[in-house]
Amino acid sequence: KQINSKDMEKYKTIGEVARMWAEDKKKYVKFSTFSAYEVILTHHILPEFSGRTMLSEDDVQEFVLNKLRGGLSPKTVKDILMVLRMVAGFGERNGVLPRMRWRVRFPTRQGIQDAGRDGRKAAGSLGPEVLSMADHRKMLRYIRSNLSAANIGIYLSLTTGMRIGEICGLKWGDIDMTAGIVRVNRTVERIYTARGGRWHTELIIGSPKTVCSAREIPLTEDLMGLLKTLRSSASDTDFVLTGSGKPTEPRTYRNRYNKLLVQLGIPHIKFHGLRHSFATRCIESECDYKTVSALLGHSDIRTTLNLYVHPGLEQKRRCLDRMARAME
Repeated sequence: KQINSKDMEKYKTIGEVARMWAEDKKKYVKFSTFSAYEVILTHHILPEFSGRTMLSEDDVQEFVLNKLRGGLSPKTVKDILMVLRMVAGFGERNGVLPRMRWRVRFPTRQGIQDAGRDGRKAAGSLGPEVLSMADHRKMLRYIRSNLSAANIGIYLSLTTGMRIGEICGLKWGDIDMTAGIVRVNRTVERIYTARGGRWHTELIIGSPKTVCSAREIPLTEDLMGLLKTLRSSASDTDFVLTGSGKPTEPRTYRNRYNKLLVQLGIPHIKFHGLRHSFATRCIESECDYKTVSALLGHSDIRTTLNLYVHPGLEQKRRCLDRMARAME
């Protein structure tokens, strides 16, 4: 759609609107979230579109394809596109940008890199990457036999689905041995920020990702026993992974986890894959989806369904067999 000269006078550039949007947005989101938006604006959106007033669908489609060709993951590019849409929507609502709607297509995922990885994720298959059942058990057995404060975080992720930042932020006072639950109250993350006018990284201890992420998770008897063994004389204010008042940062803990994978001969999978593995085992054990969603701290059960619920032929067959027996 072409913009006539009269309309052009009332519109601002995307760069100007992005700064207006950012000033408004930071009043409503966590500092870490706002910093992530700042990174996307500074490094992706503004260098490309700062002086523009109108973006066509072709402009945005080519922008997305270029980012993918440059090596960014589809998820990262979708995050960038989400911020661009928010800026455009803010500009339209405030009458400083024209109405823009884009239908952007992403190339089909071929799954070439995932093929052949010990069967964890076949090419073109649905769902996140997870540990095989054998590797899941191997890791749990190793940690039980080599118990340490540093290893227990991996065990926690495999048996509770906690995120790496939540584990790094876990204090002994968050674990209720009497009730047999762990309370997720905080997260640790290193963020990229322009605080003080210069870009640098900063370690932040903050609230969980969303309201629903602040949750209570029951502990298995096995995990309870391990935690009681480790507790010793640590105080409630000490972090579980360090036994002191200083947390381990996620990058450091992720490196330790990667070394353990090599040591155990387990094909590489991201630390977040442990959370996916926990959720997948819950689904395979026929836990109801609402409960799995609550354990993971998802704010919308559709997130859980979209990630983990992809029934195969055998699962469909079992479902129909149960229905048939019920009818008899």
